[in-house]
Amino acid sequence: MEQIKTLERRVLLDHSKYLKVEEHRVQFPDGRTIDDWPWIITPDFVNVVVVTESGEFVCLRQTKYAVDGVSFAPVGGYIEPGEDPLEAAKRELLEETGYEAAEWTLLGTFPVSANRGMATGHHFLGRGATRVAEPNADDLEEIEIVILTRQEVEAALASGEFKVLSWAASVAFALLAE
Repeated sequence: MEQIKTLERRVLLDHSKYLKVEEHRVQFPDGRTIDDWPWIITPDFVNVVVVTESGEFVCLRQTKYAVDGVSFAPVGGYIEPGEDPLEAAKRELLEETGYEAAEWTLLGTFPVSANRGMATGHHFLGRGATRVAEPNADDLEEIEIVILTRQEVEAALASGEFKVLSWAASVAFALLAE
């Protein structure tokens, strides 16, 4: 199969480092073109499922503007320009929880949207984690660090308490790998 080709790009909105909207002119392998294909650019991100030396899961309980109510979440955040995804994962883990992990596994790298751009998520499992510092997160939302057993994580995942798709996917991947 051949890829769809981008023939032209036009910036419609350059809001900030967090959001750019473009309009693309694309050509399909059969020659058809679409002149107004919307394309959204947001920063790539990491999600980190953290397991301590004793086998417990370090999770976050927090609110997010686009999420109704309180949600469980893995550690996560945006990748800075030029930053390696694994380094971003390690940085976010230390900032948000004060933990460092001894062993790292890439669980997968996936685009958020198959047709409209958005971001790419890099999902990691950090094992053998220990607390080495106080959290120093600059997040806008309130965050509570919660230590859960594997059974509690499985129950929270099954009941929809990880309310963002990338968070639920990260946790599911980690449970399969753990």
